[in-house]
Amino acid sequence: MRTLIKNGLVYDGSGGTPFRKDVLIKDGFIEAVTESAEAYGMEMTRTEASGAEAAAAEVIDASGLVVTPGFIDTHRHCDIDALYNPEFGRLEMAQGLTTVIGGNCGLAPIPAPKQYRRDIYDFIEPCLGIAPEEMAIERFGDYLEELGKRELPLHVGSLLATGTLKAAIKGYGKGPFTRQEMDQAKAYIREGLEAGAAGLSMGIMYQPECYSARAEMQELISAAAPFGRPLSCHIRGEGDNLVSSVKEIIEVTKEAGVPLNISHFKATGVKNWGKEIYQAIELIDAARAAGQDVTVDFYPYCGGSTTLISLLPPSVMEDSVELTLKKLKTESGKEELRREIYREHTGWDNMVTAIGWERILLSSVTKEANRRFTGKNFREAASQAGYEEPADFCSDLLAEEQGKVGIIVLSMSQADVDTVARLPYSMVISDSLYGVSDCPHPRLYGSFPKIIREYVRERGVLTMEEAVKKMTLLPAKRLSLDGRGMIKKGYHADLNVFDPAKVRDYAVYENPKQLCSGFQMIMVDGTVAVSNDRILKRNCGSVIKL
Repeated sequence: MRTLIKNGLVYDGSGGTPFRKDVLIKDGFIEAVTESAEAYGMEMTRTEASGAEAAAAEVIDASGLVVTPGFIDTHRHCDIDALYNPEFGRLEMAQGLTTVIGGNCGLAPIPAPKQYRRDIYDFIEPCLGIAPEEMAIERFGDYLEELGKRELPLHVGSLLATGTLKAAIKGYGKGPFTRQEMDQAKAYIREGLEAGAAGLSMGIMYQPECYSARAEMQELISAAAPFGRPLSCHIRGEGDNLVSSVKEIIEVTKEAGVPLNISHFKATGVKNWGKEIYQAIELIDAARAAGQDVTVDFYPYCGGSTTLISLLPPSVMEDSVELTLKKLKTESGKEELRREIYREHTGWDNMVTAIGWERILLSSVTKEANRRFTGKNFREAASQAGYEEPADFCSDLLAEEQGKVGIIVLSMSQADVDTVARLPYSMVISDSLYGVSDCPHPRLYGSFPKIIREYVRERGVLTMEEAVKKMTLLPAKRLSLDGRGMIKKGYHADLNVFDPAKVRDYAVYENPKQLCSGFQMIMVDGTVAVSNDRILKRNCGSVIKL
């Protein structure tokens, strides 16, 4: 069956000048990108071309609209949502997304052996949402198989998360891998990559990987070297330790022989704005000039999102989350947090001293009584709860919520974000968290249309062709998603048709749960999945396996 999209202004994903062409689609793939008569493979008069057009099963007139590849988000924490939420795809496709990748920041629900399953599920809940006990998936290949049984409105793939892998083998303690444990972890990596993982992800900021030494990280990820797939890494520090953390991961991946993508590349902390990001970029540029494969990604907001427990200094953390929370219930534990949270720690970025409690917003809790605090800054919430000292409120809230608290940190400057956006090797992501929340980060709902509305149309940070490339071809190339990310003969027909002046985001920090609008048509593997912002079909997608 053939479909013809005619008269559209085509941004093909390459970053080159757009052109007014027709796109001919057959059996889910792009058959031709050319003039109407040429698309049918022969010399034709206008009358003959009209006849051939009429013979097509469907003709879509894109006059006055642009045609782009479907957008690709390589950084969403949608691992559980894609499996169990019947509405999965609704807020994703409202942003023009046709492909998403989970398993980021070293956080995933797999593997989850019985011994550590509850600990893993509790730890990832603020970022990934509630994992049902019956999930209990032990192997990466089994996860992809389960995805394949679901109705997927768009394409879904995943990275293999080394943080959960380490927790699955030895829990959330501080000890390094034994020789046997390292061999077990490397065998799992090889098995997962053979099953189709798009690469590895690491979260060195989080337990248990924050305790990993450089040599351990290097040996672990070296298991991926023969596969040529990248490590996407949440580095150790993004504030005072940004430059040293970038240096560390560049050196680790170079020695391991693994391509590198630095996740949500940014500089946090007021005193670091306008300075640290440039020093970090110099390191990346030098590595690239020397032939190392290094890229970065970013989201178009000045606030990040993470877990409240990640604000605890390493000196406060015990060998498990359970033991840490138990300590915070005691007076001595609270006193220790009051002391440690207001001082600097070598090799660890203290977000409280970097930006202050006022720039930390509560976004998700599990207890009904605490929902009144969501959307408020931490100092305001502490005062409302009757605390003079926010650190004491932090201790009690974490203990009461069993560590399952999500936060938004307003930690970046717009100038720094714009600098990263302009890098020729930076890609757009959302870093969307799927924890149950009354007040999630607006990036969950708005990231990709925000790029078009604000970064292209309103502020001119990027040209339209640059923005499209950062949302299509660059992420496709980064993860070796062959045949995706461009409008080109032989490529998958994942396409967006829209008026750039009408595409917009609505989600803001105060009212984030608002869908984007403006996509006249979204096509997934040649099937019209969305028409005028309405999902028509929910079974157009597939599981991405490399």
